[in-house]
Parts: sequence; structure tokens; C-alpha cells
Amino acid sequence: MKMKKFIAVLAAVSMVAAMAAGCGSKEDTKAEGDAATEEGGEAGSWDAANMITAVTREEGSGTRGAFTELFGVVDEDDNDMITLDAQTTNSTSVMMTTVSENEYAIGYISLGSLDESLVKAVKIDGVDATAENIENGTYKVSRPFNVAVKPDSDNAVAKDFMAFIMSTEGQAVVADEGYIPVAEVEAYAGEAPEGSCVVGGSSSVSPLMEKLIEAYAEVNPNASIELQTSDSTTGMTSAIEGSYDIGMASRELKDEEAAELEGTVIATDGIAVVVNKNNPTDDLTSDQVKNIYLGDVTTWDAI
Repeated sequence: MKMKKFIAVLAAVSMVAAMAAGCGSKEDTKAEGDAATEEGGEAGSWDAANMITAVTREEGSGTRGAFTELFGVVDEDDNDMITLDAQTTNSTSVMMTTVSENEYAIGYISLGSLDESLVKAVKIDGVDATAENIENGTYKVSRPFNVAVKPDSDNAVAKDFMAFIMSTEGQAVVADEGYIPVAEVEAYAGEAPEGSCVVGGSSSVSPLMEKLIEAYAEVNPNASIELQTSDSTTGMTSAIEGSYDIGMASRELKDEEAAELEGTVIATDGIAVVVNKNNPTDDLTSDQVKNIYLGDVTTWDAI
């Protein structure tokens, strides 16, 4: 009988201990969750007092060059003045991924490459970043997409492909991809030569060029075109050196480049300023963007 009472008491003590442990586990879990919220780890915890992470493209990028010029992030001699605290990425896709993974980041990309499932484009000076607003002149942050060849180039495929790009069919691809096409073009009347050529340069122009190459293959299956993605400066220098038959730049050609190359504007593109989708900011002025990238504004609540 005494043994039965002992076992009953022991069982009761074990049950109480288990309940206490369970309560402690729940409290610990709640505390951990609270800590995560305080650190900004859960949805709805966006805090404007946090530091802005300015994300920029690498030196040599045409998008960076156009961005600094358009927003005035330059000194009196037009030298790039983007803050050294900015985080550098080397392509449009990496820029979007970087911003999508950091709630307090801001970046800039080709409007035609904008993926709204990853990032949010903000209005600039109250105007939405759209191709329509670029065309009607209300969205001012735009730049040309240039391709360039050596004037004495004798690559028949490169010449024919250029003719296709600047044709009605080629410019239809430009419009379909969300860029502003060139006006007053005529139907493609090329000769569809056999051979190959190399096109390379700007990572902003590259997605459009890929679509143009695909469309050209339908009218000239005899040609092979290799696309190499780098940056605008590499696109121009490689075209000058001859390793690219056609160079791509998402900016105006520099004087020294134009002296050796024949440039052609194939489209007009906007530059979209993008933030994380959890960021409630929807509109920035040009001066606010400028001050962020100069490093003069460092927290979101200072906007």
C-alpha cells in the first residue's frame, strides 16, 4: 500500500514538472519572437529610423553613368560622386536581388528590366516610371540605348543585323519589350547572309538585345550571333579593339568613343529608382535621391 502511494506522489510531481517546463518553453518562444520583431525580422516591422543602404552599379556601367548625370550626383567637373558607403553590384539582376533582400535598400535599374515581383519602383517628382511617361516627357529620368560599330567594319552579318534592329520589325521588338522605339523606320529588306558576329556590352541593353537576336534568327537562320554581357565601357572599348563586332552602351557615347565608332540609338529607356517591397516609400524627389547617393541623407526618417 505504501508503495502505491509513493508511485502516485511521484507521478504527480512529474506531471507538475512537465507543465512547468511547457510553460517555460512557450515563454521562451514568445521572447524569441519578440526579439525577432524588434530586430526587424518579421513583416510589419519596417522602421524608418534605420540606415539607408544605397546600392549602386559598378564603375564603367552605363546605367551608373546615366544615373549620376541625370540626378546630379557629380561634382563641377562631372566626376562621379556616389558615396563610398554605397554597396556595389555588377548587373541589373544582382541589383534587383540585392534590394529585394534588404528592406532598407534603394537602387536603380533599367526600367525595361523592372521585375515588380522583386522590387518596387518609386515615383520621381510625383511621376510614375513608365514608358508612356517617358514618351510624353513627364518622366525625366531617361537615357538612350546605343549600339556602335567601327566605320570600316566588313562583317556582313553585323551589318544585316543592324539593318534589322533599325527596321519596322526590329523596332516592334523594342516596343514589345517596354522601351521607346525609334520613329520613321522601314520594313526589313536585308539579304540574310551566312556567318557570325559578336555583340557585347551593357547588361541593361542585353535583355533587349537577346530578344532582337531571337527575332533576327527567324528572318535569317543562316547567321549565328553571340551575345556577351559586360558593361557599357567594355562594350565600347571592345568594339574599338575588334573583339566585339557590335558594342552596346546604355548611355551616350563619350567623345573618345565617338571618334572611333559609329553609334546608333536603337531605343530610349528609363531609369527606375527601386526600393524593397516592404518599404512604404512611394515617391521621392530628384533632390532626395541625389542626397541619398551623395551620402548626405543616411536614414529613411530623414527623407
